[in-house]
Amino acid sequence: MSSIAKILLVDDNPKYLKDVLPTYGYDITVATDGIQALKVLGNHENQFDLILLDVMMPNMDGWTTLKAIRENNNRKAIPIIMLTAQDKEQQQISGLKFGADDYIIKPFTLPNLLARIEALLRRSNWKTENNQTIPASLSFASDDPIDTLTTREIEVLSLVAQGSNNQEIAEKLFVREVTIKTHLNNIFKKLNVSNRTQAVLLAMQLKII
Repeated sequence: MSSIAKILLVDDNPKYLKDVLPTYGYDITVATDGIQALKVLGNHENQFDLILLDVMMPNMDGWTTLKAIRENNNRKAIPIIMLTAQDKEQQQISGLKFGADDYIIKPFTLPNLLARIEALLRRSNWKTENNQTIPASLSFASDDPIDTLTTREIEVLSLVAQGSNNQEIAEKLFVREVTIKTHLNNIFKKLNVSNRTQAVLLAMQLKII
């Protein structure tokens, strides 16, 4: 980034990122739990370009903190990267509904995190400069064109975004579970993604669902 970006790091074990990120030009403020983070964000003198939010924390976990941040109009547009040690797709999908912009699974490599930070900051700057929504340059998306989803595929993906598993979707749509799996495989191919979380994130960003 051409100018120093201010990042709020919300993590009960922040030492590594607190020490390393300033060496890459970032101004880091630390909160060790969600309650402290909301107090920091409540101070209108504090303006942040991005939030790194750990999921597992004492007092107030990352999911509850995420929802509280997004419920406030003054901070709902701040890009948020969730840091989680649990690679559970349903939790990630629920997080997308609450307003997470990206996820990174612990343990992660520093170049991966830095790339995601840079991508979100660029996207945020483009939105601010152009005052319009810019489709994200997703790290998991290929350069191949995206095919149009059918009405039923959009219906399936919308239910996935609501946190339903394959069996629950099948029951709601009165079809067999294997049919839902076939729809999801077709969705993944059309969107050029590899899993449910990526499909929901891309579909939300492209306003498909």
